[in-house]
Amino acid sequence: MAAPRPTRRPDLEVHLGASGLVVGRLHLGSGRRSAFSYDEGWLRDARFFTLSPDLQPVAGVQHPRQVFFLALEDTAPDAWGERVIRRAHAKLRQEDRDTPALDPVDFVMWVDDEARVGALRLFDPQSGAYLRAGGANRHVPPLVELDKVLHAARALEDGTESVQDLRYLLGQGTSLGGARPKSTVRDTDGRLAVGKFPSQADRRDVIRGEVLAMQLADKAGIRVAPARVEVIGGTAVAIIRRFDRTDDGARIPYVSAATMLQSDGRDATHAYTELVDVLLQAGADPIAEIHELWRRLVFNFLICNTDDHLRNTGFLYDARQRGWRLSPAFDLNPMPGDRRESKTWLTEDTGVIDSRDMLMAAAPYFRLDAVQAGAIWSEVAQSVAGWRAVARGLGMRGTDLQDFEPAFAQEGGAGT
Repeated sequence: MAAPRPTRRPDLEVHLGASGLVVGRLHLGSGRRSAFSYDEGWLRDARFFTLSPDLQPVAGVQHPRQVFFLALEDTAPDAWGERVIRRAHAKLRQEDRDTPALDPVDFVMWVDDEARVGALRLFDPQSGAYLRAGGANRHVPPLVELDKVLHAARALEDGTESVQDLRYLLGQGTSLGGARPKSTVRDTDGRLAVGKFPSQADRRDVIRGEVLAMQLADKAGIRVAPARVEVIGGTAVAIIRRFDRTDDGARIPYVSAATMLQSDGRDATHAYTELVDVLLQAGADPIAEIHELWRRLVFNFLICNTDDHLRNTGFLYDARQRGWRLSPAFDLNPMPGDRRESKTWLTEDTGVIDSRDMLMAAAPYFRLDAVQAGAIWSEVAQSVAGWRAVARGLGMRGTDLQDFEPAFAQEGGAGT
């Protein structure tokens, strides 16, 4: 494994999409925080759009409040990906004590170019290559190698990982899909997907539970990332299709809801009605997207998905309509042991979602009248009520159904 960065930090070019369109320059400075400047050609380009809401569409160097401008922060590894990077870096320092300590900017640098979320890419003009691209040991593993990746993830949790294990995992832990053990994988049809693995800390079949939620969401009329269960050596693994790539491999710009609201994602006081305002201002099809958002809130409430923080909602840029759409839903998890209330507020006045009445009362803000809202509620509740049949189809039996039943048995019309 190569060291994460050279002694001197050169500026990097920021490219957009598979074609490598130059859109800006990333100034890395001391390693504690970066700066950014738009490429003047991109500012004049008819296809121009603001890459991140914390960037002004002007020439000159801009200094983000965080380590990077927020849309690039969205490509950073999550807690699992950071854990892999820290282990890999520790092994490098064992081999060479002169290896520099990790700086905040380094984590984004370790992400594999092929696996990086969205359309932003980091290009090193000195080497003439994208960061973490190519190399004999750097590739997105195909599905047929998933048993090796699963073994590597288990070894990392145990603290017994080898250099080869780290090579399978390094740079593949994306910001999509939460903090669970995971890896980007290439599915049997060549498309990118996220493989999510059981954790030693699990007390129920979390993997099948997430796929259950994703498939129920699809039945409820929600755009959702396709998800299925693959059994690898007797272990259930969730395979969730990446939605930031097209069928022909093009990259689609992505930002999280946290980025849209210029939040670090840890601020719990932001509200879904703020996302309504974002869609009204910058949405590709605002009313349809706002209706979709309310449908998702109903679904989250009915399955007790309480992990709805702002990084678990995303937006994709529609270049033809020149606006943003909700990304397919992802990271949906029934939480049977939790109090049934959302993490993100419904409105800035009402706070967290904890009842059907609260959602129905807010429906007009989501451009729905009482009849429309009632019809959506009934559709979602009917789909959720069939959860047992879907769960059995995924291989859940007996105690699994008992484990998850509290998430689905509640007021509001979703039966068991």
